[in-house]
Amino acid sequence: MSASQLLIPLHVQYIKSLGENKDDLVYHLTAHLRMNAVYWGLTALCAMGHKDALDRDEMIEYVMSCWDEEAGGFGAHPDHDPHLLPTLSAIQILTIHDSQDKLNIPKVTKFILSLQQPSGVFAGDQWGEIDTRFLYSAVNALSLIGQLHLLDVEKTVGYIKKCKNFDGGFGAVAGAESHAAQVWVCTAALAILDRLDVIDQDTLAWWLAERQLPNGGFNGRPQKLEDVCYSYWVLSSLSILRKLSWIDSEKLIPFVLSAQDTENGGIADRPGDLADVFHTVFGIVGLSLLGYPGLVDIDPVYCMPADLVASKGLRKDWEALPRRNS
Repeated sequence: MSASQLLIPLHVQYIKSLGENKDDLVYHLTAHLRMNAVYWGLTALCAMGHKDALDRDEMIEYVMSCWDEEAGGFGAHPDHDPHLLPTLSAIQILTIHDSQDKLNIPKVTKFILSLQQPSGVFAGDQWGEIDTRFLYSAVNALSLIGQLHLLDVEKTVGYIKKCKNFDGGFGAVAGAESHAAQVWVCTAALAILDRLDVIDQDTLAWWLAERQLPNGGFNGRPQKLEDVCYSYWVLSSLSILRKLSWIDSEKLIPFVLSAQDTENGGIADRPGDLADVFHTVFGIVGLSLLGYPGLVDIDPVYCMPADLVASKGLRKDWEALPRRNS
């Protein structure tokens, strides 16, 4: 099998192998990302139609071992401080596995809302770092657990407006330069809040389309190298804006496929680099939005299986390219 097609069995095996060697130094150096990594791996498996490749009960047990009963949030690893990023990942994992009954919804809701600042942005944790990623995490999480009505929407949208730049894009904080990943978190948050009217849609879509480089890959901002993860950040925003036709999918697909590790599985940031689960999931879900054959639809607003999001009554208006047959 060549790298001209998605090596699904190999990628499934790669994800299953992650974390097996707990004596590996890299395992311990990445503990701060562990909850996110479990979500990334699970989402990649869902996109490939292999959700059950990882043990469900073991996964749920790990998620709950990261719960901080006193604070009401989840850490990235047992005994780590609770933070919005792993809290969202924990909620997503439990939702995918139909296990929200494990959640103390009043407590986790209180934890999330406690992190909103007077400006409307969210801090990631009690230490106060702010970022539109955390704002999106809060909006997504509250939506998934049915508590979005408790959010001060106008204050939240007001901060996103402060992050909008002349090029139509959004930054990590007010005054920061536009960045494709921040564009996605702001666009997706506005989609969940039914406030896409905030966006200058043609201007933003043009900025996003300009992220595609001659080799087919996307960069995150002007004058930077291409990176597989932007296959999702850029595509998902264009999907929500219903402007996927503004990029050349026939050039992007080979770029993503060329970054695969054809021996051990996984996808890297670009060809020849070391594969990791972060780029694996975002390469695969990007291909899903492009209608790549054999993949499952992924909702670009929640980055979760589309049928699951729809079953919860949360689907927003977005488009993906038609699923190809081969």
